[in-house]
Amino acid sequence: MDPLLKVRQAHKNGLIPDKIHDLIINRFGVTVAGIDRIEKASGINFPLAYVEPSIVTSKPNPSSFDYGILFARTIPVITGNKLEIIIQITAPLVAYGLKGTIHAILAHEFLHYLELIRRISKMEIVSDEISSNLFESIYSDSTRLFEPRAVFTDKTLLLHITKKFPEGFRDYKLEDKVLKFWIAKKLPTINIALDTNIIKIPADVFANTKIDPILLQKLEQIEQKASRLRKKKLY
Repeated sequence: MDPLLKVRQAHKNGLIPDKIHDLIINRFGVTVAGIDRIEKASGINFPLAYVEPSIVTSKPNPSSFDYGILFARTIPVITGNKLEIIIQITAPLVAYGLKGTIHAILAHEFLHYLELIRRISKMEIVSDEISSNLFESIYSDSTRLFEPRAVFTDKTLLLHITKKFPEGFRDYKLEDKVLKFWIAKKLPTINIALDTNIIKIPADVFANTKIDPILLQKLEQIEQKASRLRKKKLY
């Protein structure tokens, strides 16, 4: 799969201008470097990922002033009666994000991927929980991820994650750029309601989904390390 295929198609169809298209293509190397860095720091392969030629925004309801920009998402997809997990990276993040920001967001989504694999392997998930409130969603997001220190050995990467995700991701400079150079110019935008950001997974899909035993072994090691870190923090 060409991770930039949808970007090239959007450009061909006139949805993305030449200048923005070239910027995404030229800066995609920062994203690739981030994926390589995450794999090296965790010893685990990054899942399938692609660049979505849109920005994803969310509002709890049409009358609310609460507003969020989602720069990347971890999406379970059912294909051929099997479950696959894909990382969706938005084009504005690739185009305007600083290196540390891009790598932190990729690492955060990677933690989502690992947690989903863990829950699937233990049959702990039939459908992902939902929240129509952005604050509640941020809290839920932070409480169901692996401790980053149990996953990554890269201290600089850990620092990026800690700085960018203390209580939900915020990067005001990046958000301003996206509002000015993407949304204000009427470039492709996907609006979603948080309470529709859900997938229901039938039991037979679980049965047909095979998880790499080496990955499961790695997850077990991460769980043990996370447990030790929690105990050390408590005592």
